[in-house]
Amino acid sequence: MTKTETKTEKIEREYIIPLREKSRVVPRYKKTPKAIKTIKEFVARHMKVENRDLDKVKIDKDLNQFMWARGIRKHPHKIKVKVTKDGENIRVELVDYPNNLKFKKLREEKRGKEAIASMDSKKTMMQKAKETLQNKGSEDKNKDGLDDKKEASEKTKTSAEATQEFEKAQSKILKHEAKVDSQSVQGKKEHSKGQQKR
Repeated sequence: MTKTETKTEKIEREYIIPLREKSRVVPRYKKTPKAIKTIKEFVARHMKVENRDLDKVKIDKDLNQFMWARGIRKHPHKIKVKVTKDGENIRVELVDYPNNLKFKKLREEKRGKEAIASMDSKKTMMQKAKETLQNKGSEDKNKDGLDDKKEASEKTKTSAEATQEFEKAQSKILKHEAKVDSQSVQGKKEHSKGQQKR
């Protein structure tokens, strides 16, 4: 017996999905969720999803925003989508973008490209900085090691000073909290005394 290999073909199709008929029977406050479920059911039926599992059908973010744009009560009555099946993954995307979504998508793509470019420039800057540090490190090494001892003693002094400053700051915070706690306790006692006198 030989094992059968499943072919992972990429299938793309466009559909116009009617949504009015299925969402007509539900209450007004459930119409858009029912329309989204209708899209998933339609795609599962036409793309031959195993057991018509709706969890395998993924709706694109832009399509979801388009469906919810007019709220929960007034979804579009039909929609044109592009369905892509890649193995078991099924992705549903919007075909005809309205202007507001077109511009929003372009802005997001532009931001993504700018972010990638800035990350690349930061990486190159970090690489340059590492190279300069390595070059300086090789030039600054002394044969006798006297400067290295001075640097080490300075580092220990600065670290000791930093820990002292940190401890001072922590003690100030604790004092402040203790004052606030004692004031709140006194305020409660005075308040309870005032109520007892009445």
